[in-house]
Amino acid sequence: MSSTDAIAGTVNGGISFWYARAGLPVPREPLAGDASADVVVVGGGYTGLWTAYYLKKAVPSLRVVVLEQKFCGYGASGRNGGWLYNGVAGRDRYARLHGREAAVRLQRAMNETVDEVVRVAGEEGVEADIHRGGVLEVACTPAQLGRLKAFHEHEAAYGEDDRELYGARETAERIRVADAVGSTWTPHGARLNPVKLVTGLAAVVEGLGVTVHELTPVTEIRPGHAVTPYGTVRAPYVLRCTEGFTANLKGQRRTWLPMNSSMIATEPLTAEQWATIGWEGRETLGDMAHAYMYAQRTADDRIALGGRGVPYRFGSRTDNDGRTQTATIEALYEILVRFFPSLTGVKVDYAWSGVLGVPRDWCATVTLDRSTGLGWAGGYVGSGVATANLAARTLRDLVQRDSGQAGATELTSLPWVNHRVRKWEPEPLRWVGVQGMYATYRTADRREAASQKGESSRLARWADRVAGRH
Repeated sequence: MSSTDAIAGTVNGGISFWYARAGLPVPREPLAGDASADVVVVGGGYTGLWTAYYLKKAVPSLRVVVLEQKFCGYGASGRNGGWLYNGVAGRDRYARLHGREAAVRLQRAMNETVDEVVRVAGEEGVEADIHRGGVLEVACTPAQLGRLKAFHEHEAAYGEDDRELYGARETAERIRVADAVGSTWTPHGARLNPVKLVTGLAAVVEGLGVTVHELTPVTEIRPGHAVTPYGTVRAPYVLRCTEGFTANLKGQRRTWLPMNSSMIATEPLTAEQWATIGWEGRETLGDMAHAYMYAQRTADDRIALGGRGVPYRFGSRTDNDGRTQTATIEALYEILVRFFPSLTGVKVDYAWSGVLGVPRDWCATVTLDRSTGLGWAGGYVGSGVATANLAARTLRDLVQRDSGQAGATELTSLPWVNHRVRKWEPEPLRWVGVQGMYATYRTADRREAASQKGESSRLARWADRVAGRH
């Protein structure tokens, strides 16, 4: 069966597979006129909802309002791959800027964040199909194996001494990926259903007394004001938690680039099909390619697999309903059957896409401007499921410190706090650069696979430098 046949009946869009299974929520009431609050949070994804949660738990009397353009979880929080793991964008740069120990503290906080999300979900009764299987990243070429070993040692230098390195045989005992020559595994990760997490969290914050207005797009943020078509919410603190949709706000077109990421989900696999693959530990799965993939074994025994596809839309445009390109679906299917040849012919039931926020220096940040009361968090570069929680707790501490309710904390001293970064280049340079970067990564992967040499492609190293990733 060809890839065309396998994707012939694929449902493309509909926000995401996760929503297709759960059903779209009935939106909450929009804002109806001007209002006031102690804190207004712009964005109803993980960052905004976690921020509202921790603020309200710290000070129950605080008046917190969340404004969301569609419905909570419409963006990346309802479309991602369900990787709850300890990666944080920009750690190496922060080590260069602030010293290795500061970056180690950031990494330690991320390790603890995985535990924190699992803890709160359990305590608050949020059933999100969480499974603590860790994260397994595989190498399928000699060059990837070289990067894998270097990556393993690099992580150990940041204090991750519980990470394990496997050869081909040990990797196959966990999961049988074709041509896998090695892997690395960390316990600091879990698989989850992103929609169940975000919808459950939204219900929890409402139960705490947070006011959530959906169908309320914020068009402009300025000190003390969040402006919408239906009225303005005034508050001493206005926190921008819009991540990949930040470019839609006035004056923010070049702040964070909205990078596309697309996914497919197969039909449920049979017990016989799983027997050929393994994957009994239900680890989240990634690889060491330059144009990397990510995947999980879902609670209903599908494989949900993602990658970049067409990485960027001209002018920082974002999608409407999660539709992706047919060529991208075919490319993701080819990755699936390359990893698992026994699945050739398996049907792809769903395909979708979303956007994630990428700063110009690829560093996640949390900021509160004490002179204006404006704050923001994001730029997670695809690692937001866990990072958003740490960012939210940091925003809570920054607001409490500024308002005199608390002093400095360990979180407010992390190196990503109040980090400033320049804007992205204007168009068409932005579009040309991003398209060229990912085309170069794909070319580098093909050359490494063809040569079977142990050295990473110079093309990829060049693309990293031009993009500002290192």
